[in-house]
Amino acid sequence: MGKVDEYRNRLKSLADWKPFLLAESGLPGKRANLELLEAVAAEGTRELFLELAAFTPEKASADSPHEFLAACGVAGLGKLIAWGDTGLLPELRRHAPDPRWRVRESVAIALQYIGDADMDFLLREMDGWSRGSLYEQRAAAVGLCEPRLLAERKHAMAVLALLDRITAGLITVEDRTSPGFSILRKALGYCWSVAVTALPAPGKELMEKWFSSRDKDILWIMRENLKKQRLTRLDAEWVRKAQQRLGKSGNESEP
Repeated sequence: MGKVDEYRNRLKSLADWKPFLLAESGLPGKRANLELLEAVAAEGTRELFLELAAFTPEKASADSPHEFLAACGVAGLGKLIAWGDTGLLPELRRHAPDPRWRVRESVAIALQYIGDADMDFLLREMDGWSRGSLYEQRAAAVGLCEPRLLAERKHAMAVLALLDRITAGLITVEDRTSPGFSILRKALGYCWSVAVTALPAPGKELMEKWFSSRDKDILWIMRENLKKQRLTRLDAEWVRKAQQRLGKSGNESEP
């Protein structure tokens, strides 16, 4: 029996989950208890998820055990939507710009739960998110760029097209010092490599288009993706030539 199953069995024996979640959250610390989060998402109820998701930053500061409650609630929303409660999509979207990075990650986890159930439905919904705020674009990109969701060619093609559109939109962003821009930029710095690995030929072609960009942030994104081992394992010679084309400035660190 794996850790997630152990947690699921333990939760079934508890009348009140919150003390256990707080004690086992792993926070404060470098890593939240993701196995427990997955167990909560599998076993929780609509009432519980909405209660936990309501732990706002004012009630549950970043890196506190109470932040874990919020993360569990938000991830659980994805399970409910995957099971057919699609009316909760606006509630999930509301959490995309949360200032706590673990809650934002739970939004992506929730989206992946939806994709596990119906990838075509998720892609239709993410088309709207990808045209929304910078935080919503980030959630769409990270939620979709999960290898297990990209096994079918049509899905990988759709995700590549979405990344291409989001990347093109960066050119029009005026305030590049905003947290939203920084967070989206960082996400795109690895999302491309995931999608290209899933569908190499058209993916590499789309990436190569951006190698000629004069936009420094787009070039940074491309260089960051070329550093990812998944691309080197895919085609080391292509990576080497691409890095040469983009120049040595790829060694810069993210501000």
